Amino acid sequence: MAMKGDNSKKFYKILSDIKSVKVQGAENVCKAGIQAFLLQPNKISAKKILETRVTEPLLQNAIKILLKSENKEKTAKKFISNLEKSHDAIAKKGSKLIKNNMKIYSHCHSSTVMDILKYAKKKGKKNFTVYTTEVEPLLQGRKTAKDLAHSRIKVVIASDFAADQLMEDCDLFLFGADAYTKSSAVNKIGTSTLVSLAKSHQIPSYSCGVSLKFTSKVKIEKRSPKEVWNEKIKNIKVENPAFDKTKIDRLTGVISEFGILTPKQFVKKAKQNLKTLN
Repeated sequence: MAMKGDNSKKFYKILSDIKSVKVQGAENVCKAGIQAFLLQPNKISAKKILETRVTEPLLQNAIKILLKSENKEKTAKKFISNLEKSHDAIAKKGSKLIKNNMKIYSHCHSSTVMDILKYAKKKGKKNFTVYTTEVEPLLQGRKTAKDLAHSRIKVVIASDFAADQLMEDCDLFLFGADAYTKSSAVNKIGTSTLVSLAKSHQIPSYSCGVSLKFTSKVKIEKRSPKEVWNEKIKNIKVENPAFDKTKIDRLTGVISEFGILTPKQFVKKAKQNLKTLN
């Protein structure tokens, strides 16, 4: 059995990895947060975990459920199992949108979107190409490109401001989500602009994520300015918002474990599901 000091070291290492974005994607952040909580299962630890990434309702909902549980290990296993089943369901249902020779635009790095595309490839969808951009300042788009290329999926990547040109030839826009509210989908900064571009090109836009990312309100994380510009200059202020909000009714639909639904249908089901868990 690990000593208390060892648990503390592991706990803070996980928190550091989450905060520094070594752990990426809402589902992975949630799993890492659960792992940290089980090392030190108390309210003080819970608060520290939640402070690492404030725009993550999936993590928030998981910790809330665990705090109420009498058997935290068992509850954690069940939560992660249900999360993985939901993830698999999204991959299967979302892949139905992928057609042969299709050109798909994606943004940032979403494990959910990756699994949809990989499942489509596995099921024999041929010659589809994914278009994406680098995503400054942390270049998460490159992670997407490498991930898909490794799965033998064709990828085109360009600088962020080439998005309009790339999207001109696309048939579909798929992106992940870090949070949902009744009025918005929250995702990596730039998503709202890209949804507007998709609309101008008459391209359907779908947000992909599990319903447990739903929350009543969400705080937008602002990350260190040093990620953008590691230099202090008088009269220059550097902003680094990590996420933005897209009005959910501007989307064609939401792909969740419930299937491919209209935004209104998704919000209704997500609300009901959250009530049963709380």
